[in-house]
Amino acid sequence: MELLWTGQVPEHAEDAMAHRHLLDAEESARLDAFRRPADREAYAVAHIALRRLLGARLGRAPETIVFGREPCAHCGGPHGRPVVPGAPVHFSLSHTSRTGSGLVLIALATGPVGVDVEAVPAESTIADVVSQLHPRERTELAALPAADRPLAFTRCWTRKESLLKAAGVGLGGELSRTYTGTGPRPAGDTGWSLSDLPVDPGYAAAVAARPEADARKPGG
Repeated sequence: MELLWTGQVPEHAEDAMAHRHLLDAEESARLDAFRRPADREAYAVAHIALRRLLGARLGRAPETIVFGREPCAHCGGPHGRPVVPGAPVHFSLSHTSRTGSGLVLIALATGPVGVDVEAVPAESTIADVVSQLHPRERTELAALPAADRPLAFTRCWTRKESLLKAAGVGLGGELSRTYTGTGPRPAGDTGWSLSDLPVDPGYAAAVAARPEADARKPGG
């Protein structure tokens, strides 16, 4: 892992919106499409920060960074890992927004990497999506006291998202087949270096990266 950047949206929102000219046309259109100011600010902070970090890493002006997509490792579709074509750096970003708060998480690495940060949801939200988890994870959550389930669920979800981002596959169908666990530590047999990250109370975050030995292999 070369760099891991975390930022609170309110601290960076004004500066990010003032520098929205650094975004490309597609990013600008997505920014304008958000209806909630909190979502718009989180997106701006994440993408302006990513351009600045990549620009510093590659020795380029942030506004000149051009993004592309690798083919999906699962289906071959044009929605795999985001890349800067030809650049010797891998990256991942995630952001979550709440009115008056929100976090952004960005990783740069020498090999495939994925990050995810999520706000801990209400119990009702968990009930709507828990069926998408691995059967063992559903059993683990059901055995917990109700007060402990939201954080355990969110830990599990961020582990899965970071892992699937690193692998370059979409969420569809993969969530229930991938076991990352709901406990204090991630499962250790995923084939990736998977870690929880310390973040503000009310959030959970995780990072997945290719093990260093694999990242150093030719073509890694």
